[in-house]
Amino acid sequence: MAENHGTSEEVATLLQRVDALGPTLRERALEAERAGRHSDETIADLDATGVFDIGSPAEFGGLELSVREQLDVVAAVSKWDGSAGWTVWAGASTNWIPAGSGARVVEEVYGADWVGPRVAGSSHFPASRGRAKRVDGGWLVTGGPWTFGSDALWAPFTNLGCISDDGDGPYLVGLQVPRSELRFLDDWQVAGMRATGSVSITLAQDELFVPDYRGVDFRDVVGGTLDNGLKGSLWKAPSLGWAFSLMAGMSIGIAQGALDRFLERSAGRPVRGTTYKNQLEAPMTHLMLSEVHSKLRSATLMTRANADETDRIGALVAAGEELDPQYMQNFSARVLVETAYAAKWCAEAIELLQRNSGSTAIMDSEPIQRSWRDARVITLHGALNLEALSENYGRLMAGAQPHKFAGISTLDRFAPARP
Repeated sequence: MAENHGTSEEVATLLQRVDALGPTLRERALEAERAGRHSDETIADLDATGVFDIGSPAEFGGLELSVREQLDVVAAVSKWDGSAGWTVWAGASTNWIPAGSGARVVEEVYGADWVGPRVAGSSHFPASRGRAKRVDGGWLVTGGPWTFGSDALWAPFTNLGCISDDGDGPYLVGLQVPRSELRFLDDWQVAGMRATGSVSITLAQDELFVPDYRGVDFRDVVGGTLDNGLKGSLWKAPSLGWAFSLMAGMSIGIAQGALDRFLERSAGRPVRGTTYKNQLEAPMTHLMLSEVHSKLRSATLMTRANADETDRIGALVAAGEELDPQYMQNFSARVLVETAYAAKWCAEAIELLQRNSGSTAIMDSEPIQRSWRDARVITLHGALNLEALSENYGRLMAGAQPHKFAGISTLDRFAPARP
């Protein structure tokens, strides 16, 4: 059975490097927020720890960690700086797109030396403003801009979502485009995750020719139907389980960092309006900390279980087993809704810590307020609409089909065939 995971020693060493870099990430976070992007120095420092290799193919020198191990890395980085955690998450969880695009794209993305994330993705949704038309030898791309281009500032390639129509109805195409063919807009002025530099992207010219092999029907990408030449079971793992388990890891890491910071700054701090001279000795603090623990612990256990199941499914598929479509549909819907709940609980935990940190916790220099904003941004991600995801999973629990919708998180592609 094909498996992929680093040795326990490799993972432990990587986590030690992240912890050693952590205080520097936190120190640089305010300047990076004001710049709207990480510095090239920070990207290089992150790269030196190995975090951009955690989801890269072993055949090309990548660490190719299991999803469960990748989860620990994303959480570890996010503990120090949510924006850095987002950058690592996007770099790791986007790897399934080039891997699903065939062996030639894989060779192009991972074959050369590079400092930073290998690939970015942008606008893989029906609302994409990109258009792709089949022409001799490839695709003619127009339109844009493509929004929310996380990691595009540092990756050698960005996969652009484009709508195409050959006469039988529109469908989504993923087009792998070199950074030299792109321009990046200075439009990332946001409430949180400010240093991720998730800018909008346009073409360098009015239109762009993309060779045929770099453009793939996204149904083939999500279905894993193209041969990529990769052997590990990671490449057979369900993309939703991979991407969203790691997304929850961001929330978990940010909340853990906020808790650590609260405990650090509260020692010896008086509680106004009471006679308590040390906040950590006040019963109100103890009650609050227990609630924070419960929210964080619930999110962590649920997310770890989803990551473990993602790895198990990947191993089964790599071994040639066929999975029950009903199970896969339920699993995918469950991962989505549980990621949304993990994000919610972690954001609520941070809000408790923020509310009990006093007025100085609103200062730009205080990491807790940044954690508070970053965690809320995760809950607003387009794929984490808690109410919609709850309804869809509830419908499955009740024996009904979820809503039909398009995009990466589409659930009906897993539905069992009707008799």
